[in-house]
Amino acid sequence: MFQEIADLLTSDEVEDLRGLARGVKFVEGRITNPHSKVKNNLHADTRGLNHQQASELLGHALARHAQVSAFAFPKRMAPPVLTKYTVGMNYGVHADTAFIPMGTRPVRADLSCTIFLNPLEDYDGGELSVHLGSRALDFRLPPGGAVIYPSTTLHEVRPVTRGERLCGITFIESEIVDRVSRELLFEMNDVLAQEADRLSWDGITRLNYIRSSLQRQWGDAA
Repeated sequence: MFQEIADLLTSDEVEDLRGLARGVKFVEGRITNPHSKVKNNLHADTRGLNHQQASELLGHALARHAQVSAFAFPKRMAPPVLTKYTVGMNYGVHADTAFIPMGTRPVRADLSCTIFLNPLEDYDGGELSVHLGSRALDFRLPPGGAVIYPSTTLHEVRPVTRGERLCGITFIESEIVDRVSRELLFEMNDVLAQEADRLSWDGITRLNYIRSSLQRQWGDAA
């Protein structure tokens, strides 16, 4: 299951991030995965001040957005990083690593997130392509939009053929480790939110009891 978020960032935040990106030093993306034969992109140098400001802005936007909380049940999140693809760059088919180094305990990558920052007319190609069996689902969203998807999914960034693709990426450790359990809870919460006006108070109470019990059983809040 995937979650598209059209308005993760405001237009002002998009402009701020693009401005910060102009002052970021971008380095070879393979630094984070030196054994990869399919990674051909650029990552922000995480030691720079502009990177830190951009990472905090993206992190705050993710933390405040109701759709992120509802879909991901986030417990921890890797610091977001700006990535850049120029003409000819791509990231071939891969699955994201299971654990992202962070402090004394790594972040388990249950969900991956791509945040789009460029106007669509500024570049061609560069679609985030998520493979589903024999088909692929392509994402290329307007600036400020984001997509969250399971980190276990095979996916790629298709080659950029014109212009420059600028995005933010991060990885989310969920309170609900099992993907199917997480998706069932998301669906239950969504139905409750949409149908609450049609249900009796007793019905809402009983469904909330089921929801809380399942979240307690499946959850990992430690």
